[in-house]
Amino acid sequence: MSNHVNTADVLNKVIDYLAKKGYSRTEAMLRMESANQEIDGRPLPPLGEDARPKYRMGFDLLKVWVEDNLDLYKPELRRILWPLFVYSFLNMVTSFYPQDAKQFFEINKNLFLPEHTEDVRALEPISLPEHVQDNSVAKLYRTNKYRLVLSNPAFSNLMQFLENKQKEGGSVMSAILSSFCTVITKERAADGRFSFAAMLGQASGGQTFPAEDEGIPGHHPGSAYTGDNPAMAGTLPRLRLGKLPMEDTLESDVRGELADEDAKNTPTAGQNTLVQEFDQMIKKEEDDEAPTRTDIPYPPSTARDVAIEVQKVKENRDRFRIEGRTGGVGPAVSVCMFTFHNTYDGINCLDFSDDNMLVAAGMQESYIRVWSLDGKRIPNTYDNVDDSGPSNSRRLIGHSGPIYAVAFAPSITRTENAVAPTNARWLLSSSADKTIRLWSLDLWQCMVVYKGHDQPVWDLQWGPYGHYFASGGHDKTARLWVTDHIRQQRIFVGHDQDVDCVCFHPNSAYIFTASSDHTVRMWAVTTGNAVRMFTGHTGNITALACSRDGKLLASADDHGSILLWDLAKGRLTKRMRGHGKGGIWSISWSVESTVLVSGGADGTVRVWDVTRPSQDSSQGRVVGDGAAGTKVDAGTSAGSGTQASSSVAPGIGKKKGKDVVVSPDQISAFPTKKSPVYKVKFTNMNLIIAGGAYLP
Repeated sequence: MSNHVNTADVLNKVIDYLAKKGYSRTEAMLRMESANQEIDGRPLPPLGEDARPKYRMGFDLLKVWVEDNLDLYKPELRRILWPLFVYSFLNMVTSFYPQDAKQFFEINKNLFLPEHTEDVRALEPISLPEHVQDNSVAKLYRTNKYRLVLSNPAFSNLMQFLENKQKEGGSVMSAILSSFCTVITKERAADGRFSFAAMLGQASGGQTFPAEDEGIPGHHPGSAYTGDNPAMAGTLPRLRLGKLPMEDTLESDVRGELADEDAKNTPTAGQNTLVQEFDQMIKKEEDDEAPTRTDIPYPPSTARDVAIEVQKVKENRDRFRIEGRTGGVGPAVSVCMFTFHNTYDGINCLDFSDDNMLVAAGMQESYIRVWSLDGKRIPNTYDNVDDSGPSNSRRLIGHSGPIYAVAFAPSITRTENAVAPTNARWLLSSSADKTIRLWSLDLWQCMVVYKGHDQPVWDLQWGPYGHYFASGGHDKTARLWVTDHIRQQRIFVGHDQDVDCVCFHPNSAYIFTASSDHTVRMWAVTTGNAVRMFTGHTGNITALACSRDGKLLASADDHGSILLWDLAKGRLTKRMRGHGKGGIWSISWSVESTVLVSGGADGTVRVWDVTRPSQDSSQGRVVGDGAAGTKVDAGTSAGSGTQASSSVAPGIGKKKGKDVVVSPDQISAFPTKKSPVYKVKFTNMNLIIAGGAYLP
């Protein structure tokens, strides 16, 4: 490794020297040769005297050949054009053919616009080899292999064609495929997506083949090591996804409290005692490898912690159970929606307290407003608190810029005999003023200002047990904080652009960050290292949520897609579609981790079936010229005998042009009139609450 680094250093010094002395032709030649390397440093296969026309000829030839191909192969062969386009363009630039590269780009870019808009936009300004070094998207493509999945017959068909046309540019295209792509071939029988019915269904709709397990990073979509060290690609660090064990004293206290409750209220027939429920909950958690209390230090537990754990057990026993699909129909859930009027687009963010008593809104005008959800007066905890203003809401003033995130500390549902008006004691907020503030809901005052980010802070989230919280911002970093320390405990650096969303794993050993660079990273809290990187989003990622069982991560984007990732394997399990464009702003998991709820800019709340097999998502689609959305059945869904079909999303399919694709795993959609949905949340009882602002 060190030898490789030295060579690169020497090369750069020589190039600098040549440039200084004015030997521009020699410098250009040396630059070309040094740029002409594979990812691991081996030189690329020589491309002959003048490769300039060969790129264009080869690509044009292939383009025509793909469109003239059998309908059976067309959808998957269309997918090879994108990487060949990108690498041809970048190679033309690094070989000092700026004019040809620009022409080539202009002629072909429209082929890739709906699907690769963001990448096309990022690559367009490149015209010099230096740009390729500085451009983050170009760097991603040049330092990783592009992964392609083809059926065996399509692949042999392609290679045969390129061999026959070697002189006309076929050799250049083959060289790109071997140097910059990893082609994985599959048997038709082994993969449902290659079945004749699926292929013909796609060809007729003019659809390209679904890119679920394709693209960058190379060998393993989801490896945290892509790009850092190619030797490590494909090996994933093992994760400890089990639940953080309870302190022994806390466990015995909780068990004692539960036994007392059982003695007071005997359970009805067929119902677990609270102690039995508690034992089951703990037993379920012991199956997976878990972090230890020494890895993640928490302060000693208090009476309040005991009350929270006791309440959790009660809620878990008495919750509305969402069992699996019954008779092929997704489980029915209902949503309670709170709509804010006359806010004139002033609300940036919302959060509901865990006891469902309060809602907080972060405003564009730099203050926070907290309302009681039942509209009743918010009583004071202490007598000396200023009580002016409306009694059912409070204003928190202190930030000097728009508020981008608010979050109530974890709390429990109020018990019958509770004295306090709410069990939510603390609220966090983050702002364009680069600070995070902690507010006391007893005193309605700011208690701490956390400074560390040197740009606006876009998002924050409490750890599952309070005490810790995470933030992400415009400075491309995420940070881990402890409430009783003024400075951050960890800084997570690695994203190329803003960190837009953050979220905790339920055992608080990991943090997830999503960035404008279209990747999601998973970080270990104990070491600060990235342990997973997920790539697959084509739009900006607008929401993140980890399932309560700690096994899956859901991430949503502004193109209306929700992607589900299997954390242990580091893989995409499926992509769910149904929302209109504009951003899915909030997602939340049911207690059983089998159902997901989402809300966003299109003014709908949607409920998704997580456990339905992934093959379906490539099949549910809509065709039609706008107002009339026609149902299309594209083969049967895997795992059930029913036809997989889908329909136009309610309230959205009316616009001219493209209809919104709804994948078959959508259980239900709840449209509002004109209220974008800022926040959706499954309570511990499996009820959904949502909040948004009416924007006429």
